[in-house]
Amino acid sequence: MRFFLCPKRKNHATRNTRNAVARIVYAETLATSLRVVEALTSMISNATKNNYHDIAKMLRDKNIFESINIESQRHKYLCVDTSRRDFQMCLRVAIRMLHGNLGDACNHATMFHRAELMPQWAIARGYVADIEGILFYA
Repeated sequence: MRFFLCPKRKNHATRNTRNAVARIVYAETLATSLRVVEALTSMISNATKNNYHDIAKMLRDKNIFESINIESQRHKYLCVDTSRRDFQMCLRVAIRMLHGNLGDACNHATMFHRAELMPQWAIARGYVADIEGILFYA
């Protein structure tokens, strides 16, 4: 058989995914607490299951994550030093999520924004959770 999934390639993809999730979560939350990190990470999981089905595609969506926009003030946080303790917390939560061991910490939300922003899509919707200034929507 010519085509097969090499275990090393699979682990490499998993490593890239967990790092990408952790970087986005860090940039969006600044890892201010475990509670907000778990909430945003579980929102990513919910949205992936319900809307995107491809976590890599979701993590590139500038309409969801402000931090991936170059003009954003949070963009610089994507280049976090991976040895920082607060980033390591994000990484551990991302790994738990990718292994299916992270409960829903955001009331089934699939979208979010920080309280200081008001995106057009959020105007007519009610949020289901407010966790440390991040509003979550189902």
